[in-house]
Amino acid sequence: MSFKPIHPVRVRDDERIDQLTPELGIVQSPNAFRFSMDAVLLARFCRVPHRGRILDLCTGNGVIPILLSTRTSLPIDGLDIQPRLVDMGRRSVEMNGLSTQINLFEGDLRECSPDWNGRYDLVTCNPPYMPVSESERNRNQSVAIARHEICCTLEDVVRAASRLLRSGGRLAMVHRASRFADIVTTMRRYRLEPKRVRWVHPRREAEANMVLVEAAKDGGVELHVESPLVVYQQDGSYTEDIHRLYGGVYS
Repeated sequence: MSFKPIHPVRVRDDERIDQLTPELGIVQSPNAFRFSMDAVLLARFCRVPHRGRILDLCTGNGVIPILLSTRTSLPIDGLDIQPRLVDMGRRSVEMNGLSTQINLFEGDLRECSPDWNGRYDLVTCNPPYMPVSESERNRNQSVAIARHEICCTLEDVVRAASRLLRSGGRLAMVHRASRFADIVTTMRRYRLEPKRVRWVHPRREAEANMVLVEAAKDGGVELHVESPLVVYQQDGSYTEDIHRLYGGVYS
């Protein structure tokens, strides 16, 4: 690993420091939820405002705020319900020398303080994708909460984002392609008009399995569908688009 921490931080016995970009690292553990490609794609897809403040809901270990710090100097907040992940994220922020820009909070997005209402110009979210099943309740809880709608649903996320955004602010989300109809109808219910969509395909000939959506609060009706993003080439290697989005680090 060529990454060198700006500030050394403590790492637990079951944790490691992974390289996120050539200049950034992140604390992760095999016993807790780890970020995946979805987070990277969302951090590259969203349009960063010229001014204001950014919030990442369901931030986990802070991967999206840390990646967004390479695109903007605006203040970035992150919120997650899992104390272990927030602690890992805070250490990652400190390690990368980003404590003056990024603040991570432990809390439930369904119970955000009224002081946060209308505070943000961009809200990002890589939410839990799947409904809850009994089998998932019995698995690693950190992973289950991050992947399944145990602590928040799609509607909870959209409702919170709408409340936290100023009029004209934007919500950017990555989700399962199969939930697209639910995403659009829920966004519109809470005054969020979809403006940009990009479908993500595992291979060129395969149907999309993920979708990136950006919506504007109180926006007019007009949707721009961007070119599809294909992840893998025929030989199983990443496409050039993915290489560019990952910024030189592939995992």
